[in-house]
Amino acid sequence: MLDSTASPGETDARHDQIFAGDSLGVYVHFPWCLAKCPYCDFLSVVGERDTIPHHAYADAVIAELGFRSAELRSRRIHSVFFGGGTPSLWDPNQLGRVLVAILDAFPHTRSSLEITAECNPSSFDSDKARHLLDVGVNRFSIGIQGLDARRLQFLGRLHDRDQGLTAVEVALASGARSVSADLIYGVAGQTAAEAASEASVIASLGVHHMSAYALTIEEGTRFGALARTGQLPLLPDSAVADSFCSVHETLEQKGLGHYEISNFSKPDFESVHNQGYWLGRDYLGLGCGAWGTLQDNGQRSRYRNCQNPERYLAWRASGPNPDPTLLGAIETIDPKTALSERILLGLRLQRGIRLEREAHELGVDPVTPARARALKKLKARGQLIQEGEWLRIPTSSWLFADGIIAELL
Repeated sequence: MLDSTASPGETDARHDQIFAGDSLGVYVHFPWCLAKCPYCDFLSVVGERDTIPHHAYADAVIAELGFRSAELRSRRIHSVFFGGGTPSLWDPNQLGRVLVAILDAFPHTRSSLEITAECNPSSFDSDKARHLLDVGVNRFSIGIQGLDARRLQFLGRLHDRDQGLTAVEVALASGARSVSADLIYGVAGQTAAEAASEASVIASLGVHHMSAYALTIEEGTRFGALARTGQLPLLPDSAVADSFCSVHETLEQKGLGHYEISNFSKPDFESVHNQGYWLGRDYLGLGCGAWGTLQDNGQRSRYRNCQNPERYLAWRASGPNPDPTLLGAIETIDPKTALSERILLGLRLQRGIRLEREAHELGVDPVTPARARALKKLKARGQLIQEGEWLRIPTSSWLFADGIIAELL
């Protein structure tokens, strides 16, 4: 049985300080990978290290930053996240150029800024760790994903058990402020005990944070295509649920608090950047295929950059006044939709959301008649808990979170 004793209001002051005012996160997408994982629906293109346009891509990202940040210089950023793809494939000097440009563009940034780079064991060693730290990265997120040889092969990973564990150990020994590891469970053939064992081994290395995801089959992936034709072996939902519970209990016992449905951390090592997403804060997306969400004069909009690296690089090369439409599509987000998104993401957090405050910030009614009926029903079932201004899903109901949240939207 899942349980949690943490109070949702314990870290209010710290969170409010980090995300005060109009702070925003910055996400930089690096699209290249050595191989495409069959479960991954993030934009990635296969390329060898020597064929990647390291310098030109940094130039393009810096140019986009200049285009997008002109009206944002008075704002403060709370995090920078280099994701992918595989950012550990990027020449650290070029990644560092981008980071310097970001920090220069936002002079009011706090000194304790969280700066994360996602790294795969197949492109991460002590030299890479040292170079990334030298250019300003202070948090590593290692995509270890699993420890069993057959399941790693099934997931399309290029590393083995020893390489994965070594990458985490190297990150921990590097002097980085924080190290996170990713784990995928619920893979065909895996028992709940095996999922818990893998989580235990990784946690015992001393990581500050872990992201543990149940394998999800997404449209547009190789696994999605196999699943449509019945060719993909899958665990039954009940077995995945057992693994969820076992991983939860194991990591809690290791001192990693379950602060979001798929995320665990030691106290004060929660991912600042990802919390920005879950809390509905603005984020500036840079790079090929990157998403961004920004508010300007009360108008909230979301954009996505073009998903073709060559076209993205061509935007930079198109002259001193390049056509901004080449960067991608823009959509407007109305306040009611923004509140629904905050409910959708915020209720994934153990601490929940302050519904009244969020609605007031957006200028909309927090409780429509339909939502009032849903709230009453869910509270009566014990699937929602109201504690002061906080509304949250108890961890004992997290297995049903998708359905609970759907009733409120």
